[in-house]
Amino acid sequence: MGGPHFDLEAIWEEHTYYEFADRSVEHTMSTMVQEPYVNHVPTLTGGVGQEKLSHFYRHNFIFNNSADTELELISRTVGVDRVIDEFIFKFTHDQQIDWLLPGVPPTNINAEVPFTAVVNVRGDRLYHEHISWDQGTVLHQLGLLPEYLPFPYALPDGRSASEGSCFEYRIPVGGSETADKMRDRNGVSSNEMFKFEIRETKQTAKE
Repeated sequence: MGGPHFDLEAIWEEHTYYEFADRSVEHTMSTMVQEPYVNHVPTLTGGVGQEKLSHFYRHNFIFNNSADTELELISRTVGVDRVIDEFIFKFTHDQQIDWLLPGVPPTNINAEVPFTAVVNVRGDRLYHEHISWDQGTVLHQLGLLPEYLPFPYALPDGRSASEGSCFEYRIPVGGSETADKMRDRNGVSSNEMFKFEIRETKQTAKE
């Protein structure tokens, strides 16, 4: 078929270079259409349109990422008008990263988080990005998520906690092993969370 053909991978890689290596708002925006949008699904951060997205990149993204940020590509699928990447987002949480952890002060901890990016391209410019990850594993790796939380509902088997106690469930969230599993299907055993069980524990007195 006739018509221009564009290298979608090169367009996407140029965009991420400007975001994470060049760190230029102007260059980043030059890779996008006039009405682009970006949505980071777990945190609802990003923007719609040149003005709002430029503001987001300038104040909440490009200069908020740690200097050691790295995107480790695991797989890539290229279609007629889009690129879909599986990658591991590696960083040190040494400053507040607004788009990833809004309102959370730096913990100075390293993390490796599996990400998925669905990137739509129109002509030779990016139209939109849908970026997804498991926020639970981010919080877990940074030590911001407890291992257990109270279970506030009746149990199906009718059990009741004894006086002064409560039931807690173990949060089904993985840590850095989620990245290990993405790299190597045999690197981490499957189904280990099937061993998780509810527990009864003494309630802590409220101050």
